Amino acid sequence: MRHYHRVVVAGGAEVPIVVCVSSDVSVRERVLRQLDGIGPVVTCADLTQLRAMLFPPSGGSTPAVGPTTPPVPPQGRVSWGELVVDRAGHLVTWRGDPLPLTRTERELLARLVGPPLVVWSYEQLFAAVWAGAYLGDTAILHSAIKRLRHKLRGLPGGPRVHTVRGVGYRLDPPPPPA
Repeated sequence: MRHYHRVVVAGGAEVPIVVCVSSDVSVRERVLRQLDGIGPVVTCADLTQLRAMLFPPSGGSTPAVGPTTPPVPPQGRVSWGELVVDRAGHLVTWRGDPLPLTRTERELLARLVGPPLVVWSYEQLFAAVWAGAYLGDTAILHSAIKRLRHKLRGLPGGPRVHTVRGVGYRLDPPPPPA
């Protein structure tokens, strides 16, 4: 179900609401300055904050939007079996050999591999990898995951990225050491 919001001003006229969603405070301030006096403007840092403003909980004790704060991955090395992701060194290796991953692919993998192994939601991945708000368009995320899967496919016994339909992505636990 879609929700539409409008503001009725004096005289009964309807005006649209301008919504600016940006994690960058300077962007939000610039939008407010440029649209000053034109009409109502709502600014917020991310989609979770916007949802909470537009759709507050309806009397129940359950929040309308669940937490989207992802687990904080370690800054050093994380491993999954024989795969090692060194975020500080900007390097991913498989059995000691470097893997040619882009920054985005490396950051996605670091999140998925980093303890704890959890299902990462689309919102969490957008916040962690792109430092921005997830606005419902998963194309950029799906494309990056597709490229990452293609590169991991060549690793015998390596990690596989699984889709949790409608939620996000996860990895299976690594195989036990031989």
